[in-house]
Amino acid sequence: MAADSTDADGTPADKASSGGMRLLAIAYLSLFSLLIVAGVAVALFGNSGVEPGVRIRIAAAVSPKPVATRAQAPQPTAPAAAIGAPVYAGTALVADPALIETTDNGPLPRIAADGRTPLQAYAGAVGDMSKPRIAIIVSGLGISAKATAAALAKLPPQVTLAFAPYASDVQSWVSQARQKGHEVLLEVPMEPFDFPDSDPGPHTLRSGVGEDANTERLVWALTRFTGYAGVTNLLGGRLLSDSDSLEPVLTYLARRGLMFYDNGAATHSAAPDVATRVGVPFAQATLTIDSIQTAMEIDHQLSELETQARANGSASGSGFLYPVTIDRVAQWAQGLSGRGFVLVPASAIVTPKK
Repeated sequence: MAADSTDADGTPADKASSGGMRLLAIAYLSLFSLLIVAGVAVALFGNSGVEPGVRIRIAAAVSPKPVATRAQAPQPTAPAAAIGAPVYAGTALVADPALIETTDNGPLPRIAADGRTPLQAYAGAVGDMSKPRIAIIVSGLGISAKATAAALAKLPPQVTLAFAPYASDVQSWVSQARQKGHEVLLEVPMEPFDFPDSDPGPHTLRSGVGEDANTERLVWALTRFTGYAGVTNLLGGRLLSDSDSLEPVLTYLARRGLMFYDNGAATHSAAPDVATRVGVPFAQATLTIDSIQTAMEIDHQLSELETQARANGSASGSGFLYPVTIDRVAQWAQGLSGRGFVLVPASAIVTPKK
């Protein structure tokens, strides 16, 4: 029988081989464990121990993008440029130094020394006032270039356009609107009931913050561009329902020669009573034409405006820059005169300043 093979030290060869394999496996496991520990340490505490030029790459899971709980507020824009001479867009006045107070914030509207007001200077043209008057105010312009361009291309010039104060090129859009014959309003961000879930953006006028704080925020909005006849609310249900907070705002607008248009955001708005008390030129939407954004419903609301205008002499509808709203208003306006009505800018239906 052949003898078993042994190593030099007398250990059987198969046992020696087995033991060597175990030692090698332990060594590999130890090295692998050290690499894992090093990788975790780098991931947790950074790469401070690695010399320049050396990089350890650790694969990481890709985290999903956070989901916004509400719309992100637009970034504030720069104030409008200083005005040294009257500025026109075509034949329409866009800025007049006599109607501007130069401030650190930008050009602020004022009543001219001769008594002219921005409302008078920038008001849209009015047609046959013997017919029942209907004013349509479309808001939300200036943020989306595509939607703003579509509105300017499709809407008749008698429709009043309200511009938000946030876009960097808002003055350019306002000038284009004025050149086409539109009356322009400035949308001032005001606190809604569900603020901050619904957030109209930076410099929002708030209920209960005090007159000075709201005046500062109002001045910021008023200095973003020129050429507007008045102000309307951007959201604002809570502020419009708070007469104590609203009164200083409307008083300031009256002293600046501007009108205020309440777009109907507040179910129980204090604006009509406050406007009468402080003497600001005022108008209010009698209905919102696109609460339901279908062609059939918008057509129904426009027909209702005709009924109101026939009964009361005038009516006003507010809408947003939805494509369906733009299309239906443009279509409806084509036959309005033949039905015995006149489409007018918002300034043509205001309660005059007393």
